[in-house]
Amino acid sequence: PPDSASAPAASPVPPPWALGPPPLGPISLPPRAKSRGPSSAAGLEECSVPAQAVLAPLWEALDTCRPTVQKQVCDDIGRRLTVLGDVWAQGKLSAPVRKRMSLLVQELQQQHWDTADEIHRSLMVDHVNEVSQWLVGVKRLIAETRSLPAAEPAEETAAGMGGSTEAGPGQED
Repeated sequence: PPDSASAPAASPVPPPWALGPPPLGPISLPPRAKSRGPSSAAGLEECSVPAQAVLAPLWEALDTCRPTVQKQVCDDIGRRLTVLGDVWAQGKLSAPVRKRMSLLVQELQQQHWDTADEIHRSLMVDHVNEVSQWLVGVKRLIAETRSLPAAEPAEETAAGMGGSTEAGPGQED
């Protein structure tokens, strides 16, 4: 009776790993799922964000960087902005991507570097196939613009001593 011999082996205790906690990977899924809800409702309003409203400030930021950033870097950013303009004009960008790019540009203009970078990251995570050709250029533009000497330190001049922005955090006292 081979069947009776294999019967006890067929019902062993499940391996310990099967009873362990779930993998940590899915923890990153809720933000994606959450971002789909509001962007689909709010995205309908801003579905018609004009390309120039996003591209013009990006090109301006690039022009601002040109005197201090290597020509090769600026040329690469420029090529990627051209790709962005092309896919936008061809209608190949979804409403959530257009909306987030509009928000990213607003944050860039207000020098909210961390917020602009966070929007960039969310685009790369949620829409990688749609943005991978040009978003690297936007990321580099954020980094280069951020590292420029503060040409318009309106908030810092009003709030601080109006001097160098390179002072350490302890010098605000």
